[in-house]
Formats: sequence, structure tokens, C-alpha cells
Amino acid sequence: MRTALTIAGSDSSGGAGLQADLKTFAAHGVYGTSAVTAVTAQNTLGVVCWTAIAADLVTAQIEAVAGDLGADAVKTGMLANAAIVEAVGAAIESLDLSNVVVDPVMVAKGGHRLLDDEAIVALRAELLPRAMIVTPNVPEAEALAGVRIRGVADMHDAARRIHALGPRVVLVKGGHLDGPEVVDVVVGDGDTFELSRPRIETVHTHGTGCTYASAIAANLALGRHVRDAIERAREYVDGAIRHAPGLGRGHGPLGHFW
Repeated sequence: MRTALTIAGSDSSGGAGLQADLKTFAAHGVYGTSAVTAVTAQNTLGVVCWTAIAADLVTAQIEAVAGDLGADAVKTGMLANAAIVEAVGAAIESLDLSNVVVDPVMVAKGGHRLLDDEAIVALRAELLPRAMIVTPNVPEAEALAGVRIRGVADMHDAARRIHALGPRVVLVKGGHLDGPEVVDVVVGDGDTFELSRPRIETVHTHGTGCTYASAIAANLALGRHVRDAIERAREYVDGAIRHAPGLGRGHGPLGHFW
């Protein structure tokens, strides 16, 4: 059976973070494992508080899982601080982990900051060069590329700038921009394309970014090529949004097992 490892923070509401990742892996028929980077108290209304796990314990989790069960793909999410970012990058290098999908989680949907400035610098230097795919949303792409994004043309510019930092493929997600269509921009080695779908009008979008990235990782673990993995993941996320269970008083979770 194919396996996938998520390196991410927990979500006490179950809709995002490693809980969403594990549900997504299971929905794709991939056996999911995890390394916890932070424990959060949050629900559909936002993050109440959180605390990071010690970096050496994060490393130990990755080594324990990868050394025994293996990892056909790896997905990173909330990494909290520079020490954890550096530890994760070093573990990926030393264990020769492949199919690494980096979701550069910086700010929670409710606005709570989840990554400090020092960690963003470390992310650019230590993790992006080791990534197969990086999946920033618009605010994250702005932070990584150092540019403002107001439209699709700016997304292409930001994606090219991030691509120059070392990842093989950059997927800039366009959900934060206005308009009836949500356009994602993908820039890779010799392959640039857009994915466009009608915007789904709903508040039930908690964990969308986590789910998208982990769906890509699951498809890579199953042996699919990058473009196919991204396209299948986008279709899966749209279905999960449409089948959201309607839980919570804020941004509700997705329906991962539709």
C-alpha cells in the first residue's frame, strides 16, 4: 500500500491541519502517517491559541515513521518557527524523501498568524529548494515572492519568482482574488498552465489549502504525474467543498469522503 506523511500542526476542530491531511489521504486510498509540529486550539471561528513542538521531537517523529513505514509522498503544513522549518528540511535531505508538497501555511483563515518572519526566511532557503511542489495562496505568494498580486498576470509573475527559489513546480491558488472564476496558476520546468473553475459561494472552506496540498501528495504517492495530480486534486477539493457537512458557526470543514 502507498503511504504519505504529513508534517503539520493539529486542528482541534478536525477540519484543517494534519486531521484534514489524514482524511484526504484515506479518501484516496493512501495510508497516512503524521509528524506533529504544533498543537492548536481552534474551531470554525478561528485559532484560540497554539504552541509549537520542540524541533528535535519533530525530527524524531519523521525519522521514526519514514524509517519504518516509508513515505511515497510528504506534505508539510504549519511549521510554526525557523527551528522546525530547518529541522524538516534537514530530515527531508538526510532521509532522501521525495514527492515533497509544501503548503506554506502562514496565516489561519481567521487571520491568526502561524509563521513568523524568521521562519519565512528559513522556508525560502531550506525547504523550497527541496520541494517538488509548493502551493501558496495569494497572501503567501506575496510574502514569498515579495510582490503585490492583484490579478492573474501578477500570479504568474509571483509563481516565476518563487520557482526561481528552487521548487520544481509552483501552484499559486487564486481563491483570495475576486471574481466568478477561481483561477490557479501553475509554473514548472517547461510547463505553465492555469486551472479555472466557477467559484463556489459558501462559507464552508475551513482546511481547503491543507486538503488541496494533501490531495496532490496522495496522487503523487499513487504514482501520478505532477499535472495529473494537481488536476485531480483540484477536482477533489471542489467536490469536498460542495459536500461540506455544514458544521460550525464560522468557516465550516469540508466533506472529505464524498
